Amino acid sequence: MELLDIQPRELKFTFELKKQSSCSIHLVNKADLYIAFKVKTTSPKRYCVRPNTGVVKPNAECDVMVTMQAQRVAPPDMQCKDKFLIQSTVVPYGTTETDIRSDMFAKDSGKYIEEKKLRVVLIGPAHSPVLLPLNGLLKQDPCHEIFSQKDQLLSGVENTPPAHAVAKDVEGFKTAKVTDESRAAKDVESRPAEDVDELKLTHDIAKENLAKDIEELNSKLNVLELNLSEAKLTITKLTEERSMATREKETLKHELAMLRRKSDVRRVRVGFPFLFVLIIALIGIAAGYLMHS
Repeated sequence: MELLDIQPRELKFTFELKKQSSCSIHLVNKADLYIAFKVKTTSPKRYCVRPNTGVVKPNAECDVMVTMQAQRVAPPDMQCKDKFLIQSTVVPYGTTETDIRSDMFAKDSGKYIEEKKLRVVLIGPAHSPVLLPLNGLLKQDPCHEIFSQKDQLLSGVENTPPAHAVAKDVEGFKTAKVTDESRAAKDVESRPAEDVDELKLTHDIAKENLAKDIEELNSKLNVLELNLSEAKLTITKLTEERSMATREKETLKHELAMLRRKSDVRRVRVGFPFLFVLIIALIGIAAGYLMHS
């Protein structure tokens, strides 16, 4: 069952230089469960997400506002590779936003984590005073085209515009310039609060990554401690076996010495009567020689 119905699946921002643009994500919980969600992006410094985490109650809805910060340079061919990831999971009844932790969305926790990716699409306004996409190229704004045409006037009276028309165009250009400067000033004034939210989102992502790194380090440390304890056990076992082998070797040496001693005693016992007989025989031969002489 799908935990959250997310609309739209593409975040479309109206892109204008030095202007912010916002897009809303609509979350719908059609289940009788409490669903917690978390919004991540590949470019946390470029977007501000409010709220980036939350809880959608059973059969309730929630809107997430995504604001793209003012950009000074237009991307090539108005193509944007930024993506958003929305994670959702079932949480206990009565869970609030303050109860949400980063480990709730960890894949190794054993819980089911639903993930949906949203891509970013940039749209240029039809009457934008900034660069507009045209067949893969960027077209200058209309007022610049007007002045470039007036700079390239052909010879002849019929091609020379009246002086009041030029003054009117210049006045309109100055007014547009003042308006753009006032908008830029307002954007600068409103950026601190948005920068705080952006820093908060970046901090949350960095905190989550740090928590994952700490968990991985603790896991590796536990594995190393286990291997170390096994190595100590193996060393102790080998030491005991070496001691037993040494004792067995000493015992075998002692038994071998005892066997050699017993063998020498037997040789003495067996050789004594033969020597006695030999001596008696010599004595007998000597006595017979004396009697004949």
